[in-house]
Amino acid sequence: MSEIRESILKISKEMNAAIIGQETVVERLIIALLANGNVLMEGLPGTAKTRSIKTLSTLIESKFSRVQFTPDLLPSDVTGSEIYREQTATFEFQPGPLFGNLILADEINRAPAKVQAALLEAMEERQVTVANKTHKLPDLFLVMATQNPIEQEGTYPLPEAQMDRFLVYVKVPYPKGENELSILRLVRSEITGADEKKPEPVSQETIFAARKEVDAIQVAEAAEKYLVDLVIASREPAQYGDELAKWIRIGASPRATIALDCASRARAWLRGSDFVTPEDIQAVAPACLSHRIHLTYEAEAAGKTSEDIVDAILERVAVAG
Repeated sequence: MSEIRESILKISKEMNAAIIGQETVVERLIIALLANGNVLMEGLPGTAKTRSIKTLSTLIESKFSRVQFTPDLLPSDVTGSEIYREQTATFEFQPGPLFGNLILADEINRAPAKVQAALLEAMEERQVTVANKTHKLPDLFLVMATQNPIEQEGTYPLPEAQMDRFLVYVKVPYPKGENELSILRLVRSEITGADEKKPEPVSQETIFAARKEVDAIQVAEAAEKYLVDLVIASREPAQYGDELAKWIRIGASPRATIALDCASRARAWLRGSDFVTPEDIQAVAPACLSHRIHLTYEAEAAGKTSEDIVDAILERVAVAG
């Protein structure tokens, strides 16, 4: 095992120790980090959404920023603004919280559209323009936006087209009963200071080196065809049955194909393989596709979720030979 991969697996191990019972959430957050993407996380209160990104920030040499989204927030509160300095009679750019490495955009659906657009543009372009001047964001840059599925009154749902900018979507469930006692004891030990040993943070250079190794992972032509077939099935569902066709209103965009490729490479690298398998693609497909597939009213009335539709696509699309 290479030292680089060993360092990343240690991050994963430490996160699983701090966020008990959420192994899938941890894996998808690590995959987003390796694939240089952003994460949209949805879960009920108290499911360790904030804790996950804060824990990751302590395990990497990074600057952590948190933005609590509210209806009165302005775009400049996120990106920064020009400040006039009387001493020099000049304007000076004051960077906002977006100029960190790991950004928690807490309850992103509570901010108005202008603020959401400013954040999502920065995620895509990796830069911010203020007063006709462009300011580059850090090389290590990951946004984890959270949403609360309850209390939707007074919120501003993300436009469907903007959801596409997130590499992965993670739905955080409540932990299982057998993990609840472990969570209680962990939090108690943190309060009392019984366990204060902290691991040495991993350098940003290690993250960049890991990304280069992920980029070198091989994807065979059959695997490429399979992941493309999955995306095409969401756009042309009638080829896979009338039932699937009546459930899907809008299929996944080409960004979904790119996301599947990047995320499956990262997963293959994490498990120590130098090539992508269909199992890697199937494992990341729900996180990469579910927020990019939009359902019909008929599907919603039948109680179907986008995750159900992705599962149906995986069942119907054959692995390319």
